[in-house]
Amino acid sequence: MSTAYGVTVDIAMRDGTADAYLAHPDGAGPFPAVLLYMDAFGLRPHLKKMADRLASAGYAVLMPNVFYRHGRAPVIDLPEFVDPAERPELFQQLGPIIRSLTPESTMADADTYLRWLAEWPLARSGPVGITGYCMGAGLALRTAGTYPDRVAAAAGFHGANLASTAPDSPHLLADRVKAELYFGHADQDRALPPEQIDRLDAALDAAGVHHHCEVYTGAHHGFTQADTAAYDPEAAERHWAALLDLFGRTL
Repeated sequence: MSTAYGVTVDIAMRDGTADAYLAHPDGAGPFPAVLLYMDAFGLRPHLKKMADRLASAGYAVLMPNVFYRHGRAPVIDLPEFVDPAERPELFQQLGPIIRSLTPESTMADADTYLRWLAEWPLARSGPVGITGYCMGAGLALRTAGTYPDRVAAAAGFHGANLASTAPDSPHLLADRVKAELYFGHADQDRALPPEQIDRLDAALDAAGVHHHCEVYTGAHHGFTQADTAAYDPEAAERHWAALLDLFGRTL
């Protein structure tokens, strides 16, 4: 493990400027590149620590504020620790922002993020890795399907609505994916019920995608997020082991 360095950068987008957190190991590089998609609570100290941990393992990590159209992070006032009693009020504010994201806008953004990484001197050339949390897991899958030649591996943890019956559900892009995929699901997760887990796995099987899906028994939605009541230390460490194994083999 090496020392990680993190800084905020601004990225010129089609619809404005996206602030992003950039973390990288000590040294001249270049390093394998990773795009980290945030959860619904957005860029904040805990997620920056996650980016730093990934960077300390040898990766150049870009974590954009995907809500940038609504302001710089944090786009709403967040408590230092999210208690279950506070979630309804927080999601009253976050709900419209989340719903404003469309497949078209997020994938236009993804193109810019991938291009930015490709031009960053500390990022190694070639396909990147992606990891995403909560809604970010769906963005990871959608990016792997939209830009198959630019993504070597993608992972998603406690993902939401990955395989719904909606006509634009992320799992419908399975037949375009070339990356190796890993998903770590929470078995206590109303955002991804068993029928969606089965539907996702079936779609990936049918498309011949190299993938591995695991259900973390006893884990709740958000189990990787130490600044929330859903945090599960054992499941979070399991997630790190799986993620680093995936990237170690593919990047």
